[in-house]
Amino acid sequence: MQDAMEDFFRALRAADVKVSPAEAIDAHRTVATVGFSDRELFKDALCATLAKTADEVVRFDDVFDTFFARDALTPAQPPPDHGDGDPMDGLPPEAAESELTRMIMQGDATGLAQAMEEAAERAQVSQIRLTTQRSRMSRRLLEEMGLAEIEAIISAARRLEGGGDAADRLEAGKRRLAAEATRYVERQHDLYASGSGRMLREELLARKALNAEGGIDPVDQAMMQALVRKMAKRLADRYSRRRNRARKGHMDIRKTLRKSMPYGGMPFEILWKTEKIDKPSIVCICDVSKSVAAAAQFLLSFLYSLNEVVDRLEAYAFSGRLISVNDILDDEHVDQAIFQVLRKIGFQQTDYGKSLEDFCENHLDHVDRHTTVIFLGDGRSNYADPRMDLMATIHKRARSVIWLNPEPESYWSQGDSVMHRYERFCHVAKTCNTLGQLERIIEDVLRTYVPH
Repeated sequence: MQDAMEDFFRALRAADVKVSPAEAIDAHRTVATVGFSDRELFKDALCATLAKTADEVVRFDDVFDTFFARDALTPAQPPPDHGDGDPMDGLPPEAAESELTRMIMQGDATGLAQAMEEAAERAQVSQIRLTTQRSRMSRRLLEEMGLAEIEAIISAARRLEGGGDAADRLEAGKRRLAAEATRYVERQHDLYASGSGRMLREELLARKALNAEGGIDPVDQAMMQALVRKMAKRLADRYSRRRNRARKGHMDIRKTLRKSMPYGGMPFEILWKTEKIDKPSIVCICDVSKSVAAAAQFLLSFLYSLNEVVDRLEAYAFSGRLISVNDILDDEHVDQAIFQVLRKIGFQQTDYGKSLEDFCENHLDHVDRHTTVIFLGDGRSNYADPRMDLMATIHKRARSVIWLNPEPESYWSQGDSVMHRYERFCHVAKTCNTLGQLERIIEDVLRTYVPH
């Protein structure tokens, strides 16, 4: 049963139910306590041990029901008028030595199910990883059960006089057995390979260009939004822990002496100096012109999904003029809010200088030494004054200035781009046109606030 439990843990991990080695040990102890006789008790005990959130409970239930499903096989049954005769009648002598043939002809569903489980273990069906492996795994499973032997017996029976009926019944049983093997492999695929396929798809989407010509397909758009939320949750889980860092090697003498007073002044407990790490305060300024709107949508989705670890988020958007979009984002889901922003100020002639002027006149007080300012834009200002003086002012006031540009660096000094000039007033300026790059940059921002 230990091997089965380990396979069950792998299936849970494939379904995004995190099972650590310590939790696996706890699960084994739980099973040893409650046993296997009561299915509901067994399921509830494992769920209480392994599922940590409401979403994980739902996924746990699905995996448990699929993993421990034991559907009865329905092989070919002897004909109703067979009477009390031997169902093996009509088959060649070598059929008597084939246990699989006897189970098929007698309709032994329980025996066939057990034989399929044993053959699946030998064929390593649980190692399936890709959808394209299903046919090969089904064939391998049948071969381990003795498919070649069954086919030889059918062929020999058809050569016998009067063996056609028995051969037909064995052939029908073989077809049903093949169908059951296919269903079994599909169930194993759902348990172990669906997660691999999803992860492969997510890896591809994480590398998909956000500013791709022709835009993003609606199906990919929905999947990428879900991926953004998953990335944000991963970062939130990582950086939402306690924000006090022990400075080992720097003893807090005052606190240590106070703690030692009940022990007659003996310092049994050493207390270390700590420093308080604040949550990030972020000001996000996004170009929502046509060429950058998709990247802006995903950046804002990412930041708004980090509400657990971001102390304050001020969001602004511009193309010709700059406006605050906090109210729109608060009232609407970020997916829909971007379209409202575009209707309000989008599709105007981009003017970075005028947008910086609007920001400094109306919102500069939101920037201080605790604030990270994130710009998202291609730096193309249509040959208007880029107002480097205002960019220098923001640089002086902010904790850090990060510029994310969807275009490659080789474009930063071409045409109407002034990105190479803005870059001087940025602590970090990077190309960012995929979700993977966006995740790494946002993590770098969080890492500057939260120590390791």
